[in-house]
Amino acid sequence: MDRRPPAEPGMPLDEVDTPSLIVDLDAFDANVAKMADLVSRADVRSRPHAKTHKCAVIARRQMDAGAIGVCCQKVSEAQALVDNGIDNVLISNQVVGSRKIDALVALARDARVGVCVDHPDNVDALARAAAAGDVSLNVLVEIDVGAHRCGVVPGPAAVRLASQVAEAANLHFEGLQSYQGRAQHLRTHAERQAAIGQAVAWTEETLEALDRAGLAAETVAGAGTGTFMLEAGSGVYNELQTGSYIFMDADYARNHNEDGTPFDTFAHSLFVYATVMSVPNDQIAVLDAGLKASSVDSGLPVLRDSDGGQYFGASDEHGKIDLSETNRRYALGEKVFLIPGHCDPTVNLYEDYVCIRGDTVEAIWPIVGRGAVY
Repeated sequence: MDRRPPAEPGMPLDEVDTPSLIVDLDAFDANVAKMADLVSRADVRSRPHAKTHKCAVIARRQMDAGAIGVCCQKVSEAQALVDNGIDNVLISNQVVGSRKIDALVALARDARVGVCVDHPDNVDALARAAAAGDVSLNVLVEIDVGAHRCGVVPGPAAVRLASQVAEAANLHFEGLQSYQGRAQHLRTHAERQAAIGQAVAWTEETLEALDRAGLAAETVAGAGTGTFMLEAGSGVYNELQTGSYIFMDADYARNHNEDGTPFDTFAHSLFVYATVMSVPNDQIAVLDAGLKASSVDSGLPVLRDSDGGQYFGASDEHGKIDLSETNRRYALGEKVFLIPGHCDPTVNLYEDYVCIRGDTVEAIWPIVGRGAVY
């Protein structure tokens, strides 16, 4: 049976089925344009992270606005985008295992493909597969600059790995992946500035060691939505990998600017659209959007127009609005906008974006990378 989409272009907003994933195109377009302007003025490159949106239409719009390509986190995610016309992809992650590496090599026949490494055995495996497939892979050595996830220790260890890459016939040493993921959601500007300051110092140390070894880093990549202006202004990074800026989410809204005001450089453009399916009493309204409609790893979704109401009590198919602290009441069948707590895993729950302009559906964009987790 063919899946029935939640909406069709030209449909009024109030006829859109729920739960559905809404993109407000006015806010989305403004976010894309603002990032393009900020990156251009900083004189650095933009390579937005497609793990946020998993959508070839969005990737193309970002590239049309000046991005040189996109990042992906998984080979299958990259494959979905390349199959839909995106020809410049960095897998900003390690690719380990013969099936994944073979798929990466096959992908390099159709697009410019890059990948990150942090272990000599992985370099050897990539080199063998690239040689067997008669392709060249662009390789970034990932260094751990404080996230304590993937990455080799900055300095001499990174140089040894870079030398191994540079000596492999079918690998091209492109530079460094230097991403401080933990810094993105540090709430104060001072905390984020300190974390990125340390990341910059470790990156500079590694670049100096590379230079002494006669190795040039064409690319120094990293940054995210919470810190990108710090990396852009460092004089060290030249490629930014922001992702969430196009959508924003409730968790990013908890960050603060340098003056203590809420982080509002970009607007909320992504929403879970939900329907009031039950009104059991005047203290609670029940929505048809629960754990299967919005990721809660970074907190529960937030009502866009709350008037004091709070989303709570998410279960598989239901979410409740607490009305005890407000006079706001909801009618059966009324529809509401929820701001997801974390945009990336929320997107992965859906097949399509319902793109609206005002109160009208303008387009349906397929989420081609949905479920691409390998």
